[in-house]
Amino acid sequence: MDSLWYQFRWIDALDILIVAVAIYQIILALRGTRAFQMLLGLALLYAASWVSLRIGLVTVAWALSNLLAVWLLLVIILFQPELRRALASVGRRGSLLSAFWRYQEAHMIDEVVRAVTALAAKKVGAIIVLERDSRLSEIVDSGTPVDAVVSRRLLESIFYPYSPLHDGAVILSQDRIVAASCFLPLSINADLPRDLGTRHRAAVGVTEESDAIAVVVSEETGTISLVVGGAINRHLDGGILRQRLSQLMGPPQRGFGRSRSKTATATGSLVK
Repeated sequence: MDSLWYQFRWIDALDILIVAVAIYQIILALRGTRAFQMLLGLALLYAASWVSLRIGLVTVAWALSNLLAVWLLLVIILFQPELRRALASVGRRGSLLSAFWRYQEAHMIDEVVRAVTALAAKKVGAIIVLERDSRLSEIVDSGTPVDAVVSRRLLESIFYPYSPLHDGAVILSQDRIVAASCFLPLSINADLPRDLGTRHRAAVGVTEESDAIAVVVSEETGTISLVVGGAINRHLDGGILRQRLSQLMGPPQRGFGRSRSKTATATGSLVK
């Protein structure tokens, strides 16, 4: 034991630290996704294969090792969009890529604001949910996959009244439209005004259960609302919406989620 300790160098400690941080970042990025559950199964298969080999179950170890290769290939094929978003999330935490992400973020916000103001002018109802730290995997699964770069024209075409995807919410993650026609949980908050429709209650519901941001356009009045943390800001124009989205979006804060106090400060009271 003493000889092993003396052979342990500072470079070995650095090596272990780098691997540990990499594994932690991958887990943090994939947590809450279906791909993460598949990777857990992959880890269990690897552990079973290692144990089988150690105790002499050669045939079992051979079968499990071949199954591992197939399993890994299935994870990559079936969950390519989720893995891409997870890797993008890891890269987003790095300072070297922060300028690139800020540019993409500003472009995404600009496209959303332009689409929303155009829809509001025509009194076309819409609800757009922007994913942040909390994964919205179950909500994404309830809709139709899109996986396209965020653009004003595409958002407008999705919410066009005769579009097959106009009912439900659009989910954005990073700079991509992940899914459309998604079902959102309705809020049961009794303090909400009675004049709020289903879209607004759905926006409150999803933001109560996650740190997501929702932008709503009323088809009755054409007003634009911003919902986050269960709080609603109504009657916004394009400039104010752009400013508040820029404040709310951004690099993830330290820890597993953004501060609720910052959310409350940016949005104000429950209803305005």
